[in-house]
Amino acid sequence: MAQPRALLSVWEKSGIEALGKALTEMGWELLSTGGTALALRGAGLEVTEVSEATGHPEVFDGRVKTLHPAVHGGILARRDREDDMATLAELGYAPINLVCVNLYPFEETAARNPPVSDAELIEMIDIGGPTMVRSAAKNHSDVIILTHPDQYPGVLDSLSESNGDPCGVDNTTRQSLALAAYQSTAAYDTAVSNELESRFIPSDIPSRIHVSSGSGSELRYGENPHQPAAFYAAAGPLFGLAAAVQHGGKPLSYNNYLDLDGALRLART
Repeated sequence: MAQPRALLSVWEKSGIEALGKALTEMGWELLSTGGTALALRGAGLEVTEVSEATGHPEVFDGRVKTLHPAVHGGILARRDREDDMATLAELGYAPINLVCVNLYPFEETAARNPPVSDAELIEMIDIGGPTMVRSAAKNHSDVIILTHPDQYPGVLDSLSESNGDPCGVDNTTRQSLALAAYQSTAAYDTAVSNELESRFIPSDIPSRIHVSSGSGSELRYGENPHQPAAFYAAAGPLFGLAAAVQHGGKPLSYNNYLDLDGALRLART
């Protein structure tokens, strides 16, 4: 087995040192950028800077770090296609087997009070991160895509069982991770679009509505006992019934939420 390579580039660094350490112990090479590389080196891990792999430095205050064919070629090359792998070799690029990325905190920055300037907010629009996430998710049959620290332990367990071989992560897991990746970029773009419209074209009526939510909470049943149901809170800070805390009693049903909504509306009038 050729030495597998992982590209780690995260804003939220929870668990990243443990992930890097575990991968290194299983024989993986670590590629990284900026603050993530510093954190990994601070933990005593050997790291290859992405700029070394691409032959190009980070430019424009880090706006361009990973937008390079050496990165995306390594991610998107189809391992079962001889022509893809031959082209990769001709260009001097190497495959990337795992991508771990989470995105700049756009929503948290947009929610600050007092509000940040447009210029400061725009610097929190991630470009390279979503691009890598989408590339890895597209080629999930060959590339493991991690977008949240909660995903690290399960993938590491699978890799440990296969002695570090990326094939130890089965296709079902890869599909689940790819779906989570696209959900994360969809929610991110929704947040950017909604916030910029509110700033650039303020209006009582938005030109269009983009809806994004967190994970749904399963309810006891729907409008009728034989119907399934779930409660979805809007993405971002919780408010209204989504922020309510249930202190006792059995799980709520769809009808319970309708009653609670009616009571809350009445209390507000």
